Amino acid sequence: MQLRSSNVRLLGIFVVILIVLSVGTKLTAQSDSDFDHGFIAYSKTATTDPVARLQRRIDSGEVALKSEPHLGYLRAILRELNVPISSQSLVFSKTSFQFTQIAPRRPRALYFNDEVYVGSVQGSKLLEFASVDPKLGAVFYTLDEEEKGPPRFHREVYFCLICHDSSAITGGVPGFMTLSVMPDKEGNAIRSAPANAMSDQTPFSERWGGWYVTGTHGAQHHRGNMLATVATASMLDRMDWSKGANLTKLDEHIDIAEYLTPSSDIVALIALTHQTRMHNLITRANYETQRALRDEESTSSGSGPAGGYSGVTRERIRAAVEPLVRGMLFVNEAPLTDSVRGVSTYVTEFEKSGVRDHKGRSLKDLDLNRRFLRYPLSYLIYSPSFDALPDPAKAYFYERVSSILSGTDTATFGHLSAEDRAAIREILMDTKPDFARVAR
Repeated sequence: MQLRSSNVRLLGIFVVILIVLSVGTKLTAQSDSDFDHGFIAYSKTATTDPVARLQRRIDSGEVALKSEPHLGYLRAILRELNVPISSQSLVFSKTSFQFTQIAPRRPRALYFNDEVYVGSVQGSKLLEFASVDPKLGAVFYTLDEEEKGPPRFHREVYFCLICHDSSAITGGVPGFMTLSVMPDKEGNAIRSAPANAMSDQTPFSERWGGWYVTGTHGAQHHRGNMLATVATASMLDRMDWSKGANLTKLDEHIDIAEYLTPSSDIVALIALTHQTRMHNLITRANYETQRALRDEESTSSGSGPAGGYSGVTRERIRAAVEPLVRGMLFVNEAPLTDSVRGVSTYVTEFEKSGVRDHKGRSLKDLDLNRRFLRYPLSYLIYSPSFDALPDPAKAYFYERVSSILSGTDTATFGHLSAEDRAAIREILMDTKPDFARVAR
């Protein structure tokens, strides 16, 4: 099985490279040493992400996963990782290394929470995992359910990072990507058609090509639930997107009995496109700040926190963190022009998991009429990866956000109303002690 899995990975690389190249990505890393990012030592550093922690619990005997006849360990793993089944997102484009087993009638299922992503391909005994390590960023694993003995998560480096460590999509760090492509009737991405890595900045009309989408969204249209019948560059102008709009059931497209839930909830997909980019921005701020601090230590004496960082180092930290400030505060978020409603329990579970202030407000409170969140500051400010940022990076972030919420820089952050700023500040003062220390 291990040999067969390796062959599938190798074949998958060529397909995924084509997809990445089609969205203009330059593959900057060429060897294992390049993927290590110098002193970051990506492949050599022990991981502490949720999957690594689960493996230690399995090894110690604290957890014994139960395998089901049809689903294997999937349901048990989701439960142990605290990943809601309602987050199920179905992608039928062949943009995974297990592309040979993915098709419009057999989409790949993704499940996620704020820290971990789990992929399951129908008919495959190989589960896929992408997890957020506080120090390393995105870390990738597979679990071969045909291996004997207790479940074993195998860390993947080269086969995943050849695409998941790119300058154009992940910011040149190990990261995540959610691609929107134009699939043909077999699920192959048509290379002559536009494709993009989605984020909350992606116009609604350009999202989810190659994905199933269940939920209502009014007169807005997206690219989900659709297959191209003609492979020409002008096909998008001739597509009738209304055929894939406001779909609430998938019965006519797939055998829903093969999946944990019958939906691919539109609100879960909106959350997915937001947080994958945000994880990458956090990792980049982490890596670049560490590099700046290391260079300062190696080139100067007596400087640092006591003597103050050099102007060059301060500018490098600013350049590393400013994109995170803008991303967290949803600068250039693509607006919603109609109300969005899901068809599963995802909204309830998402909002329930939020950290709440003394007024009961949370950064996970949803809007879904004009924008994603009611209070537009990313909930990933509570994530372990954000908390693990080097102190100078967090200090800059907090000082900058505090200043913005106080009413400065209304040009760049003019999308934040006075009410938005006041509410976000109050929520942070109540729920983020290190912000409160800076902002007082």
